[in-house]
Amino acid sequence: MSNINSFGKRLLLSAISAVTLISFGCGSLLPSVKETTQTYYWGTFDEVKATFEKITPYKTTIEELQKLGFDPFQTPNLKILTYLDIIQRFMFNPSIKKEELDEGIQNCIDAKTDCRAYEIQLKNITKKRYGNVFLDLLNFKRNTKESGWEFEALIVIVNNNVVYKLWGGKPIIDESMEIKNPLGPLQNPSDLLIDTTKGMLQ
Repeated sequence: MSNINSFGKRLLLSAISAVTLISFGCGSLLPSVKETTQTYYWGTFDEVKATFEKITPYKTTIEELQKLGFDPFQTPNLKILTYLDIIQRFMFNPSIKKEELDEGIQNCIDAKTDCRAYEIQLKNITKKRYGNVFLDLLNFKRNTKESGWEFEALIVIVNNNVVYKLWGGKPIIDESMEIKNPLGPLQNPSDLLIDTTKGMLQ
């Protein structure tokens, strides 16, 4: 009987030690997600922006775009748009008149099928969970950090020449999110959402 009690105590102590270890450390055990748009040319936001700035409307040709890396037939994740797509994007409101648009967009609309555009959406984002592993796995508290960058751009081409370009995005992404569930695994994580960068969302 004493041997059984001794074994039970050792088992209990081992379980407590394991829970303590998980609760106060081993943050690397938490999962992480990396979301990347595959490209062979650019590794950072500054790199793709610097390349994009070499494009000059009414001067840069399709051949020069290809040398810069903006070629949907060679570079992954570049989308080809038609002049109809351009109309929908720039004249989405009936009150917007063609004459009010940039000259390059007007030329594209007038050129119809001789116009096309390249839509660029590049990103390199890492989402990593951190904090107390025990609370995270049991859904009591979950902390997530998102970092990286996003770059979006539009290049409009009529015949063989660029006539318009536009870029935007997020050079630096640094966001934190905290989800607290008082009921742990019995509560839906979406029931209580707190964003540490913006305050209470729900």
